Amino acid sequence: MKQGQNTLQEDNPGLVDDATMESSSTCRSKYDVFLSFRGPDTRKGITSELYYQLQNEGIQTFMDDQDLEVGDSISPELLKAIEDSSFAIIVLSQNYAVSTWCLEELTKICECMKDNKKILPLFYYVEPTDVRYQKKSFKDAFTNHINSGRYKSKTILQWRDALNKVASFTGWTTQEFRTERELVERIVEDVYGKVASIEINRRDFQELETRKEAMEKIMGALEDDEVTAVGVYGMGGIGKTTMVKHVSDEARRKGTFRHVIMAGISHSPDLKKIQGILADRLAIQLKDQTETGRGNKLSKAIKRKNKMLIILDDIWEAIDLSIIGIPSYKELQNRNSKILFTTRSLDVCKSMESQPNILLDVLSDQDSWKFFVMITKLSFEIPSPFYNVARDVARGCAGLPIALEAVAKALKEKEMNEWNEAAQRLKVSQPATHDDVRVFNCVKFSYDCLRSEDAKSCFLLCGLFPQEYDIQIEDLLTYGFGKGLFQNCRICNTLKDARDIVHSEVRYLKSSGLLLGGKHDGQIRMHDVIRQMAILISFSEDGQRALVKAGCKLQKWPKINPQAGYYAISLMMNKIPKLPEKFVCPKLQILLLQHNPDVKEIPNSFLESLNELRVLDLSKTSISSLPSKFDFLNNLHTLYLDSCETSFDLSVLGKLKKLEILSLRECCHKVPKEIGDLANLRMLDITESRIVKIASNVISSLKELEELYLQCNFEDWGCKVEEAGEETNVHFDELVGLPYLTSLKVHISQAKFLPTAVEVHPDWEHFDICISNEDVEVIESTWKPRFSRDDSRTLTLSTTIHTLPEWFINVVTKKAEKLQYRKCKALKNILVEHDHGGLQELRHLSIVGRHENLKEVMNAETWDSKERVFEKLEELHLFEVDNIKKLCVGELPSGSLCNLMLLDVRWCHDLVNALLQSSLLERLQSLEKLLCAHMDGVEFVFEYGQTTICKKLREMRLCYLPKLIKIWNGHAPHASFHNLKILAVSRCKKLKS
Repeated sequence: MKQGQNTLQEDNPGLVDDATMESSSTCRSKYDVFLSFRGPDTRKGITSELYYQLQNEGIQTFMDDQDLEVGDSISPELLKAIEDSSFAIIVLSQNYAVSTWCLEELTKICECMKDNKKILPLFYYVEPTDVRYQKKSFKDAFTNHINSGRYKSKTILQWRDALNKVASFTGWTTQEFRTERELVERIVEDVYGKVASIEINRRDFQELETRKEAMEKIMGALEDDEVTAVGVYGMGGIGKTTMVKHVSDEARRKGTFRHVIMAGISHSPDLKKIQGILADRLAIQLKDQTETGRGNKLSKAIKRKNKMLIILDDIWEAIDLSIIGIPSYKELQNRNSKILFTTRSLDVCKSMESQPNILLDVLSDQDSWKFFVMITKLSFEIPSPFYNVARDVARGCAGLPIALEAVAKALKEKEMNEWNEAAQRLKVSQPATHDDVRVFNCVKFSYDCLRSEDAKSCFLLCGLFPQEYDIQIEDLLTYGFGKGLFQNCRICNTLKDARDIVHSEVRYLKSSGLLLGGKHDGQIRMHDVIRQMAILISFSEDGQRALVKAGCKLQKWPKINPQAGYYAISLMMNKIPKLPEKFVCPKLQILLLQHNPDVKEIPNSFLESLNELRVLDLSKTSISSLPSKFDFLNNLHTLYLDSCETSFDLSVLGKLKKLEILSLRECCHKVPKEIGDLANLRMLDITESRIVKIASNVISSLKELEELYLQCNFEDWGCKVEEAGEETNVHFDELVGLPYLTSLKVHISQAKFLPTAVEVHPDWEHFDICISNEDVEVIESTWKPRFSRDDSRTLTLSTTIHTLPEWFINVVTKKAEKLQYRKCKALKNILVEHDHGGLQELRHLSIVGRHENLKEVMNAETWDSKERVFEKLEELHLFEVDNIKKLCVGELPSGSLCNLMLLDVRWCHDLVNALLQSSLLERLQSLEKLLCAHMDGVEFVFEYGQTTICKKLREMRLCYLPKLIKIWNGHAPHASFHNLKILAVSRCKKLKS
């Protein structure tokens, strides 16, 4: 089996690297991850899959390929691999401790990795407590080791200490995941983030002389009392943003500034967005609609602070700071505050009157080589043919960090002949002043080295979005799927499969240095220089040419050469008032026009030459009708009409026979029967639309549907349609009968609309189902923007589980991970609900609003069963349940609530005396965070008991508790808050210190 060695080192076994680097501190670990596991337990299963997936994402992983027998010692090579690894994943299986080799390996890992965050345990069908305290199979293993007489007491103690230490770390447990595939995906995603952050930390500017000098100049200027505004300028991709982030960290570390806020400006500044980012950093809300009002509030907030550093990144032209809300230089100086700009132009610095202005130049030849070696993680012998080729490659990147990173990541796994080819391609063929050409050559080379056509297509799709834009990964999926991407017939035939491919390619592109993380989960970004290169690359690729003028504030339709052969045109986020009467672009496959609010109509003639169009996004335009010739788009596969005019007729969509993805969020009032003609539709989204009619037999006709999002205020399931004779609305059993439906999000006003029985149980992998007669707008649902897919299993109820049909309990409640009750009159005891609904998989439970008959959340005295309950529950939220007197009455069976980490209780005004009784407290040994607020009757947080309590409690917040007298009713047990890190108390006037 492959050991994780680099191909180049296999071809050049004599390579070593001491002479290459001036400082050993810059050398990278040979491996990102060391896998520790017991071979007979997991080698042929999860460990091999984990190794493959980590390697597939570019994470260098060591996995030993032989099982040692009793008495064998760990080889020097294995010990060296541990020392040469950044992280270790410990696969703690049931028989892990049977192997003394594993125990020795674990002890060595604990010795080498002093930083506890580098050791990552996977509790593979074992409980962390069994590992930590050597119970069950771990106890048996140690009994055998001791009885064998082979091992010294000191050795046994070291093994125990290592297990105790590792089991106390945060890791992964198999119980948290439905399948091992999901577990492996999560591990890979988590490890990727950790490896990426290590790369950034180790790429320390202090090791690069040119960066060290620039940083010293910037810090010197910021520490000069006579200086208020500092400018940093240099070409795109030179590292200005990274530099000022380092400066920010250093300034905070040294105490030069108490506050640091930063916002990107970009080529087309969005004033409202910039103000919002700065406000978020200052923890204030800007509710004013006018720019002036928002700016005034922002300015006042900044002037209230002392010693603040304001960083404005990527300024393209001089801007009036006062419009944003940044005080004048004099006002900043009075508050010991400063401002730091980055820009590509010295002229901009002069216009902004910054002084001094510091040039961030290309890296020197020596620094370029250092930086290059850091990223490749390779070692080089001097002199050698390979060393010479590698130096030529690094020189070809012309000292540009962004180019060095892209090329280094592209080559680090390649063979010698590919390095030679790279050296030839990157040889300087242009004058030194043509920096853009050199960047293009480097990024194009990295692009050419990408592992698959899907990765290349994903990269080019990212170039269609505006600069500094948080790209939704879901958009890459739906646009790409519509274009025919991510659909390898042998392994991919569903949207879920395609989504897995997209996420895998996104992670790969991140690891290749071509994409960045976005603001939120489910989002990514592209560096503006990489984006420019992606657009240029599209011109060099056959059939991939793209015209991108997204976010450019266009006020008219641009001139487009019909002979250019564009496959994609992106004009999103502009102010185009109308579409042209005639538009000729015969090869066009993707047209993105969203966020052009002044576009009111689509001329029929506009569509005549677009018969090859596969993807069209008209979201957030003001079109009031679809043209009669909309069916000209007979090759369309993906269509977005989100947030368009809600009154127009959608029946013409039924003629788009190839349509696979249709999004009508906040758009339509009626779903016409013609939608049922879309025989190839895979995704239908009408979330947040005010639907009054969904014709019967429409949904059931969509036999290929895989994902259905109906979270809207549609209430008349199965009812007759007004003024339509005998015509009825859709019945819920139409949804149940869809054979390929795997993802369902829907709102139902009453449980009576659910069929009492179904022929075949649906297999919904993901669902968010709300059964409540409340107005949808006031329901705290899991609705989120497109970028944030919640793939959990969520259920919201205003009724009790016993009113639900048995098939629904089996399909939904028994699989639910999140459950919320809202104003449920019949709810009396959540323990009864647990038994009726089989809520063993529940991780999040919320009870919201008044429940007239719920006096105690859990009443163990009136409850018959003695089986443990809510074993997997991690979070319990109680909001405005103002009629409950206690959280729990009676004693819960041992093991109940054993994984509850968060308890959040607010506005429960009738809850009196102590929040947590001693009997309940005994069960909450995993509690880490406690929030209690706006409670009129609570006098104590904890009731006195003799048991050890809340060893893991790290955070406690108490707010607006007017009758709170003491934290403990009586004397607090010894070391009650041993691990408490955060204690926040406010508006608790009677609380005694």
